[in-house]
Amino acid sequence: MDNIYWGLVVTVVLMAFFSAMWMAFSASNKLQYELAKKELTERSAMLARIFASPGMFVSAMLAGYILSMVVFIMLLASLAGRLAPSLPAWMSVTAWRFVLLFVIASFVVAVIGKLLPRLLITLNPLVTLRIFSPLLWCFYKILRPVAVAMSALSAFILRIFGVKHAHGATSKAFSRVDLDNFVKSGIDAAEDDEHVDEEVKIFSNALDFSEVRARDCCVPRTEIVAIDKDATLDELRTMFVESGISKIIVIDGDIDNVVGYVHSSEMFRCKSSDWSASIQAIPIAPETITINRLLKLLKQEHKSIAVVVDEFGGTSGIITIEDIVEQIFGDIEDEHDTINYVCRRTARGDYVISARMAVDKVNELLGLSLPESDDYVTVGGLILESYQGFPKVNEEVRIGRFVFKIIKLSARKIELVKLRVE
Repeated sequence: MDNIYWGLVVTVVLMAFFSAMWMAFSASNKLQYELAKKELTERSAMLARIFASPGMFVSAMLAGYILSMVVFIMLLASLAGRLAPSLPAWMSVTAWRFVLLFVIASFVVAVIGKLLPRLLITLNPLVTLRIFSPLLWCFYKILRPVAVAMSALSAFILRIFGVKHAHGATSKAFSRVDLDNFVKSGIDAAEDDEHVDEEVKIFSNALDFSEVRARDCCVPRTEIVAIDKDATLDELRTMFVESGISKIIVIDGDIDNVVGYVHSSEMFRCKSSDWSASIQAIPIAPETITINRLLKLLKQEHKSIAVVVDEFGGTSGIITIEDIVEQIFGDIEDEHDTINYVCRRTARGDYVISARMAVDKVNELLGLSLPESDDYVTVGGLILESYQGFPKVNEEVRIGRFVFKIIKLSARKIELVKLRVE
């Protein structure tokens, strides 16, 4: 094969290579790279140097692509000149030859220089970079002087037009978008929610951390262990022993008038029957506050528990630092986790569910699509919202294609239901 043909093949391959590396670098997940960087290999070291100067690397790949394209067009024009005598008469006109060269060059640039590389790196951009890292590093070192010259020229042009150029500016190792992509790829790779990696779940919870409200994770008022401030010391001690918890809420008359809380360690230091001096102040937080702000509030006041109130000042529940941390790391067994909720499928295909379970948790565990809303959190709340009243035992409540049968009730809340999906 003539040298000019070899030159065309080489320049086309180089165009595809530089374009693919540029796209792979832009599409690569920086968080996955940070995790993979712990592999102390030579390829990882090469990629580390590249990611350290992202702007310079992009300039180098762009310079290589432009140089390859210029050489390709020059070789193509030379080939057209050599083939001119053997071309048909109508193609001997310079204008027609120019049009032919333009069409061929456009096809090569669009298909081989853009489309094929994009298809190749779509599967896993970071793996593509790792495979070609030795060759990529060589071209990067060769083209770096050209990239430096291009950067200096672009900075000079920007200064002419009054645009400031940030010297030495580097991008962050990874951004929220990279975290979102990492979480999405982890969830998509899993067969179902139960097979999602714990690390992916933690990242997903961390991303949603700033959007979770106190009302979404607080212990409801009906489950608060509280004692009146006028109770005797013996009654307080008995409540500590029977409940098994370390902090008891102190109220004045009813649960909407929270005075503070008393810790078990303080209670046993009391030398007299008057234990009011052991009552500690408790922070008050609106139920609409985000838990990241609430966590800062608790840290500032050196407290581990707060009262959550609604818009009318009534007590919605209490929340602890453990409840907040669980929003990221999942369930943590503590002194308050004494309730074992039921959520299972029966042999007949129905479901038996504790009404205190969160609707989104039921959907996740059973693969259902129960309607979710900001107006309620639990299955019991869903039923009450739809029924607009308090149903009786064995009464059925229909919500779309879901039919709830009330199995167990207490004086103030729904305890257990059976769900049938039609």
